[in-house]
Amino acid sequence: VQLQASGGGLVQAGGSLRLSCAASGRTFSGYVTGWFRQAPGKEREFVAAIRWRGGGTHYADSARGRFTCSRDYAKNTVYLQMNSLKPEDTAVYYCAAGQMLGVSEHGYDYWGQGTQVTVSS
Repeated sequence: VQLQASGGGLVQAGGSLRLSCAASGRTFSGYVTGWFRQAPGKEREFVAAIRWRGGGTHYADSARGRFTCSRDYAKNTVYLQMNSLKPEDTAVYYCAAGQMLGVSEHGYDYWGQGTQVTVSS
């Protein structure tokens, strides 16, 4: 599975962005898609994940209530809608695909290249 993350950019605090993660090579069927982020000087951390089958989701505490994962079967794409963005959300955001929903990056086998999100105060 090849993953392509896009949609990052510069936004003011309180604004919104929608990240996309498109799969090629094979479909997301049977996979969990996770979103992770890495801020400068920090470890990569889990943000959110969605099961392709069933659509079950899981969010980090920092994302719950502000971020929403969704999927589009026809486009074989997973989205991360981010609202009420804060400066501390600034990071490179990665999408990843794995067999089981989890918060550890070690549980994901395929990774996209990352997209930069910058939130100005």
